Amino acid sequence: MESAYEACLHYELIRAGLRAEAQKALPLVYHTVKLECGYRVDILVENKLIIEVKSVEALADIHLAQVLTYLRLSDIRLGLLLNFNVVHMKDGIRRIVNKL
Repeated sequence: MESAYEACLHYELIRAGLRAEAQKALPLVYHTVKLECGYRVDILVENKLIIEVKSVEALADIHLAQVLTYLRLSDIRLGLLLNFNVVHMKDGIRRIVNKL
C-alpha cells in the first residue's frame, strides 16, 4: 500500500507545481568516499523537504530515526513522516526537524 500512496502523493505534488523526486537515492559520505548504501528517500520536495510514507498500525521510534538519518545525511532541515493507515490523516503526520 505504501507504494500506491507514495505514487499518488508524488503525482499531486508535481501537479501543484512543486519539484518533487520520488525514490531519490541518498549516498553516504564516509571519509570523503561516497558510498551507495541503498538509502532512498520516498519523496524529496524542492530539495528542502523529505517525505517518508508509511502505512502501518502505529509509527515507531525506528520510523522517526529513519527520517532523522535521511535529514542528517542530506543536510536538509525538515521532514514529514506520513502514516496513511489512520482514520484522519491529521493523526498520521509527524514533523521532524534537523539542527533546530
